[in-house]
Amino acid sequence: MSTITAPARQVVRPADRVASARRRVSVAETLEQTLMMAWRAFKKMLRNPEQFFDVALQPILFTAMFAYIFGGAISGDVQSYLPLMVPGILAQTVLTTCMATGTQLREDMDKGVFDRFKSLPIARIAPLAGPMVADLLRYTIAATLTFGMGLLMGYRPGGGAGGVLAAILLSIFTGWSLAWIFTWVGTLVQSARTVQGVSMMILFPLTFLSNAFVPVDTLPSALAAFVRVNPVSHLVTAARDLANNGSVTGEVAWTIIAGLAVILIFAPLSVRSYKRHM
Repeated sequence: MSTITAPARQVVRPADRVASARRRVSVAETLEQTLMMAWRAFKKMLRNPEQFFDVALQPILFTAMFAYIFGGAISGDVQSYLPLMVPGILAQTVLTTCMATGTQLREDMDKGVFDRFKSLPIARIAPLAGPMVADLLRYTIAATLTFGMGLLMGYRPGGGAGGVLAAILLSIFTGWSLAWIFTWVGTLVQSARTVQGVSMMILFPLTFLSNAFVPVDTLPSALAAFVRVNPVSHLVTAARDLANNGSVTGEVAWTIIAGLAVILIFAPLSVRSYKRHM
């Protein structure tokens, strides 16, 4: 009589599961996973229309408010002030919109959604970059409404449709690159309210202490020196060159290079902080 021995049951240790989940993901898989996360974030936006309130109302409100408050005092009349102000409002609107990226990220992390993402065999950058790709829609809405409101008020950009489109794309790229800073902040702090407070403390002084609303030569010398090196001032000047003149100047190149540098620095920092604190 022969005895049949059952095969030994293979035991998979937790460490093996983690190792298999953390296999190297290819570039193509990373892009696919990022787009899947972007689609998730986009559907979340559609279910929460209040996420569009700031990008729908702020451009209209700020463009009208600043034009009628400062137009006569700075340029003599509203029409003369619009070529100076509208590109400044464009930069301000897109940059303040990107602050919401870190806040929403922190809210998702607090709800435990990212605990599930971390257990999946996906690229670690995908859950971070996906919502940022979806936010490109919010930037586009904000930028389009800013120029649309300016046109209704009488703004006639000398750069034509091509110059306006180039200014919008440059502002969207800059906002998307700066959003990596706020994403990094979102992985460091403990609450969404803290992310919002830190983001406002960083961005609002840079936005208002710039050449977005007033010419630099009207400022005191010490403040003018800061405004000239302020990165937001370079973006505003580049947007004016494109929209008003249709010219690609050194300010445009400087803004693109600065945006790429921010991505190269803060995207890896965000992923590393996300892996460490989750």
